[in-house]
Amino acid sequence: MASNVSLTRYLVEQQRVNGLIPAQLRLLLEVVARSCKSISQAVNKGALGGVLGTAESENVQGEIQKKLDIIANEVLIEANEWGGNLAAMASEEMEGIYVVPNRYPQGEYLLLFDPLDGSSNIDVNVSIGTIFSVLRKPEGSQVSEQDFLQQGAKQVAAGYCVYGPQTTLVLTVGNGVAMFTLDREQGSFVLTQENVQVPPDTQEFAINMSNMRHWDAPIKRYVDECLAGKEGPRGKDFNMRWIASMVADVHRILTRGGIFMYPWDKREPTKPGKLRLMYEANPMGWLIEQAGGAATNGKERILDIQPTQLHQRVSVILGSKNEVERVSSYHA
Repeated sequence: MASNVSLTRYLVEQQRVNGLIPAQLRLLLEVVARSCKSISQAVNKGALGGVLGTAESENVQGEIQKKLDIIANEVLIEANEWGGNLAAMASEEMEGIYVVPNRYPQGEYLLLFDPLDGSSNIDVNVSIGTIFSVLRKPEGSQVSEQDFLQQGAKQVAAGYCVYGPQTTLVLTVGNGVAMFTLDREQGSFVLTQENVQVPPDTQEFAINMSNMRHWDAPIKRYVDECLAGKEGPRGKDFNMRWIASMVADVHRILTRGGIFMYPWDKREPTKPGKLRLMYEANPMGWLIEQAGGAATNGKERILDIQPTQLHQRVSVILGSKNEVERVSSYHA
């Protein structure tokens, strides 16, 4: 890997050398990255910037919004609406789509994002992040919500930015996964790892154990086997990790392997899961697959699910391939 390869140079090479992305998509991804830098600055200021605490409002999901949720959402919209790369945007924080105003040129892409994943961790200074997904707008003059309801396999770019001890941008354009670290002195993202690979086997699992009594039998069986350790059917000890921020949990798995599970449970039996298909499961599922892992709802590949609603929920099991396949076999 060449030293000091900036995100811009990396994207230019994906466009010019590899022919993987057109110029409009390259420019869009650079704008998203700049947005993440702005959000990172707000996160880093914390109490000094007056951004902690709740905003005394709810999002479309009925969840209490944090001040930073609203700030991050506005940053992404304002940065991306005028560049001519997008036709419309959709956010976990907004009920409907945001169509690019007529005063700006409309592009051929659709941007979906969770502006600040892991909001419950904001006030306790634990890693949070931004997740994004890019789709190509179907041909036609008028953009609609229906245009967003595409399978995850049709994504043209996806990634996340994790705001932790370092600010790290993780990206795929369908040619593997690359990680970039924000160099605050230069003010730019610098390539720090290419061809990220998730080990096929692991001894770590991530799940909210407090929900165990609500789980379906296949998930409980898998976790029970992990907890049994060397004396159990797996013949090895497992560690449990749970940050309650999908970005942070998935970043750990991309870095050193593991399996992340946020399954359906009996508390809300009519809902297929907790996480959102379009804003969380699809982009994270594609990143994990591009790194050699797997992502499923237990019965079906995440990227093959046909969305029917903008804020559709889904059960998520992703990470090291062999572990994901084991959990899937228990569902079968």
